[in-house]
Amino acid sequence: MGKVHPQALQSSTTCKQETFTLWMKSLVLNGKGCTVFDSNGQIAYRVDNYNCRHRDEVHLMDQNGDILFTMLKKQYKLSRFWEGYRYPATRNDHKGPFFRVSKTYKISRGGSTYEVELGLDKSQPYTHKIESSTCNSACKISNELGVVVTELRRKKSHCGVDLGDDVFTMVVEPNIDLSLIMGLVVAYSLINCKM
Repeated sequence: MGKVHPQALQSSTTCKQETFTLWMKSLVLNGKGCTVFDSNGQIAYRVDNYNCRHRDEVHLMDQNGDILFTMLKKQYKLSRFWEGYRYPATRNDHKGPFFRVSKTYKISRGGSTYEVELGLDKSQPYTHKIESSTCNSACKISNELGVVVTELRRKKSHCGVDLGDDVFTMVVEPNIDLSLIMGLVVAYSLINCKM
């Protein structure tokens, strides 16, 4: 059986991308969530939902179990979305969410688009976009200028064999807030019922 975590990326340029492996399984027995490994095979982030019936509140944690984002499921009329709050938050948090991820319903060829609103807690919103392809379970996160900052795709072994529907490689460009990217990926996964 092949290793789940990636080998370190060999890069000839000075700016270095970071590579992570996302395993859409919780390390907790009978739990829902995901585990993120860095390029050395160490746990970098995790999501563990101990109460499988209560899926409208999810916590993104670092390797020590410290909460980085609390994500809350919201609904307004017919649209459902997830809001991310830095640090532990409650539904009555007066600071407001740090980000909001919602699916946009447009007719497109074989994929979906998700709108990401950032900076909501400072009343200075700006947007990112998540584009997914239904044919290969991949997605890309683009910043407000349209530059791809993160790419998520199915992980393959060195021989080119898929490691499963629940194992992904995530490549993040340099100088990006990794905890924010992980929060967006978790919200995207929750919208698509992958967790």
